[in-house]
Amino acid sequence: MDRAVLVAALTNAATRLRIDSVRATTEAGSGHPTTCCSAADLVAALFLAEMRWDPSDPQHAGADRFVLSKGHAAPLLYAAWGEAGVMPRSEVLRLRELTSDLEGHPTPRLPFVDVATGSLGQGLCASIGIALNARRIKSDYRTYCLLGDGESAEGSVWEAAEIAQHEGLDNLCAIIDVNGLGQSRPTMWRHDLGQFERRWRGFGWHTITIDGHDMNAILDAYAEARTVKGRPTMIVAGTVKGKGVSFTEGKDGWHGKAIKKGDELNAALAELEAQMVPAGNGIDLAGRIARPSSRPTAPTAPKPVAPPAYALGDAVATREAYGTALAKLGAADERVVALDADVKNSTFSERFEKIFPDRFHQNFIAEQVMVGSAMGLAARGAIPFPSTFAAFLTRAADFVRMMAISNVGVKLAGSHAGVSIGEDGPSQMALEDLAMFRAQPNIAVLYPSDAVSAEKLVAAMAYHPGPAYMRTSRPKTPVIYGNDEAFPIGGLKVLRQSAADVVTVVGAGVTLFEALKAYDLLQAGGTAIRVIDLYSLSPIDKDGLIAAGRATGGRIITVEDHYPAGGIGDAVSEAVGGAGIRVERIAVRDIPRSGKPEELLERFGISAAHIVAAVRALA
Repeated sequence: MDRAVLVAALTNAATRLRIDSVRATTEAGSGHPTTCCSAADLVAALFLAEMRWDPSDPQHAGADRFVLSKGHAAPLLYAAWGEAGVMPRSEVLRLRELTSDLEGHPTPRLPFVDVATGSLGQGLCASIGIALNARRIKSDYRTYCLLGDGESAEGSVWEAAEIAQHEGLDNLCAIIDVNGLGQSRPTMWRHDLGQFERRWRGFGWHTITIDGHDMNAILDAYAEARTVKGRPTMIVAGTVKGKGVSFTEGKDGWHGKAIKKGDELNAALAELEAQMVPAGNGIDLAGRIARPSSRPTAPTAPKPVAPPAYALGDAVATREAYGTALAKLGAADERVVALDADVKNSTFSERFEKIFPDRFHQNFIAEQVMVGSAMGLAARGAIPFPSTFAAFLTRAADFVRMMAISNVGVKLAGSHAGVSIGEDGPSQMALEDLAMFRAQPNIAVLYPSDAVSAEKLVAAMAYHPGPAYMRTSRPKTPVIYGNDEAFPIGGLKVLRQSAADVVTVVGAGVTLFEALKAYDLLQAGGTAIRVIDLYSLSPIDKDGLIAAGRATGGRIITVEDHYPAGGIGDAVSEAVGGAGIRVERIAVRDIPRSGKPEELLERFGISAAHIVAAVRALA
């Protein structure tokens, strides 16, 4: 097609995207039409003239991918799909309806959306994972990410900038829509494009600065980005917020504000329709969308995972067993990928790296981009296992929240949990991680106590649908299960029981062994208790806990190396609520300090002696 005709057709397409974005937000009575208008030219060129994708095949493994990091521009994305024939243009008018999947910000309920966005600063992190996945499956697909200038204040954006350059992701092209206005005021650098260009160049990216409303410049920038080798590209696009509607153009106070029905809407639509270019009419851009060049080879079917190989009584930390299991899983399934935040020799993920270096990604001390890129990898078919100290995963709490909304199969592992880590002190002690992960409704939360259960649960979480979290411990604990023991997610293990049990004690991880010590001490004095290993906190075996509680006089004691809120005690209380069972909670109730693990268990109230005292007080 002649370049002038193409530019005219794309200009008209961009105008239609503006019209549909304005109409949709007005119909919804809410949304962000002005941020859609600023990026319409960039998106029209990308979807209709640059990306290789198939509107009839959303999950084509070789198709170029797009992540809308500035998720509040969702109407623009939906309008682009309408323009491409994915759905009728009229469907965009169902924006934000309860019965429509065209939500206020994109989620993977929609087949062309890989990860949920809208919490700003996350899209580029996810795009890294999507770009890494192209390498994993040996595909030439490219990943595009549209950011807003306001979200550039987020630190996670610059974590992503570093990692993308370090990985040399020349298949990643990001576009920053510099419209100069945020929600409440002008953005930090307004329209000073040089500020953005210098920063991205300083991070090692290839940078291209353009007028984001000049269609020729946009097409040239996308073409130039395809030629770049060895590093990612950032297109810095100067735009006008509210472009095309004169009473919103560059005006503050329009963020998140729909144009009113009636005269205001009519005036906006009339102004936009007047911008249509006659030379661009009648051109079928949707029919000219380039399709993916090839479909990557399907992954090899997984092999059985090698079983644990321990002897009863072996002293092995669950964090070490995690590393062993991860390496075994990697040998069985080529989709497994490991990510690290510069603690691989503490989480033992280095055991995976030594065997599968091409599937191991070091994110250094950047937990947000680690989790975000894992989301992108999972969305494109990988089974990613990011791991670090459990305490440091709290830095990525917002990514965990969006991971849950996306419902992507990221398998997180957090080591060095609780006061049992010892001398490192409270800054390193995760005492709220179980609460953080349990707060999300669709994350499996696992807490193995010995090496066998850790290995079995690593394999189980790999194939569990959706996200999962495993808490591992620093101290070595004895192996108490046989290598053929099964650990279904959602189960529990009753380790000690008799008809004379006066109370059920529920522990997990290191506190399970304190409960077993308490059992021996009480048994010597003639008191019998039931001991449960609650290795799965979410989902939880509600029936098993109620049965145990009823069999022991309606009394349960929980003991956990965690703060009281949101951990084992809350999980058990919620499970047995309404069953007439009393739950007493033993937990860490003060900010801890440095000390030897056994000293800290005693000092902060979760040792065997404290369990014994609680049983005697309750029974």
